[in-house]
Amino acid sequence: MSTLKLAGLGGWRVERRTVVLVAALVALMLALGLTGLCYGTSWSTPREVFAVLSGAEPSVVIWDWRMPRVLAGLVFGAALGVSGALFQNLTRNPMGSPDVIGLDAGAYTGALVAITVLSGTSAQLAVGSVLGGLVVAATIYLLAFDRGFSGLRLVVIGIAVNAMVTALNSWIVLRADLEVAIAAVGWSAGSLNGVGWDDLGIPFTVIAVLLALMATRSHAMHQASLGDAIAVTTGVGLDRLRLLMVLVGVGCTATVTAVAGPIAFIALAAPQIGRRLAGAAGVPLLPAALTGAVLLQGADLVAQMLLAPVALPVGVVSTAIGGCYLIWLLTKEVGRA
Repeated sequence: MSTLKLAGLGGWRVERRTVVLVAALVALMLALGLTGLCYGTSWSTPREVFAVLSGAEPSVVIWDWRMPRVLAGLVFGAALGVSGALFQNLTRNPMGSPDVIGLDAGAYTGALVAITVLSGTSAQLAVGSVLGGLVVAATIYLLAFDRGFSGLRLVVIGIAVNAMVTALNSWIVLRADLEVAIAAVGWSAGSLNGVGWDDLGIPFTVIAVLLALMATRSHAMHQASLGDAIAVTTGVGLDRLRLLMVLVGVGCTATVTAVAGPIAFIALAAPQIGRRLAGAAGVPLLPAALTGAVLLQGADLVAQMLLAPVALPVGVVSTAIGGCYLIWLLTKEVGRA
């Protein structure tokens, strides 16, 4: 397959297919974003949307209600896609995503503690989600580490820990006051309903920093995906790299969970769909991020339209789509075995 030489990037070579894929995904993201800005209880024409974006006409509906939701779907979807790609590269297993191995559940536990024990402010939710995800990640990593690192063992132990943490979350909800429990259960579905500008400033900043940090180590990550021996001979510090991948993956997942609740299956499906579309050997970050953004934007539009004018939580749609994907993935893996 022909390749394109990218000047100024240390001799990296990018396949033409990847460039075309990135352009197509960006175009699809823009189309979905425009549709999201137009769609609502009353349809706005593209001309009206462009007038608002250019500042020619003010609109509370388009700018203050719809725009934060569209941007949240884009950025949060990209963060979940990257998080899934990091853990699938780390485990070298397509099942190794945050929602499967328990990191989503751990982040939800931290948020539940913030809601039920503390006052449940935005800062408390963010800190609780990150701490919960990190505790579960550390637990899984320590249990899976036995005279060396094994991705398969990490996935299997992660599934078991996920089940236990999910049971703990159910117990916390059942022990909470009725009003708090109802709010926690509704939030657990994962939703972009009601997201506003005030909710996005800090999460967007955190995600941008995490993604930029991981972008500087993406080449080392792909070296590591080829095997430990190859990575070591090329000067990659595996322990530091794995720690960074875990921290960035947990940070992305927990940040999204703190704002929108746990949104399932985007992190599982996006990296593998992006990898197959790009025809890549490993799980590249950029296709995973763009695919995640497209999936979450599309799922949120479906959630708004399915029972209109009632908007479903996006997590309901992503779980339904992801369940079908998981069945297909398991069938492929069993057939390959």
